Amino acid sequence: MYKRGTSKDPAKQEKIGQVLKSVPNGKKKWVRYDEGAVLYSMGIHAFTELAKEAKAIYRIRRIVLVNTEKLDEYIELMYGDDPD
Repeated sequence: MYKRGTSKDPAKQEKIGQVLKSVPNGKKKWVRYDEGAVLYSMGIHAFTELAKEAKAIYRIRRIVLVNTEKLDEYIELMYGDDPD
């Protein structure tokens, strides 16, 4: 099962820990591309493409934010385990 915010690499896990510490409840609803790539343990290009597929991108002036709740739902729907 997919779990956001985990990595086998200690350096990446430390970055993820820093991101999660800055947020109450350890979950951020809105992230930028670079922060999301660290949080989801993937490259920035892969994260950008995934966010676009999920239609979870919101542009506010010159800032691009990704809705992590919408992205999590998309990942579970498209890539989650089939119960059958």
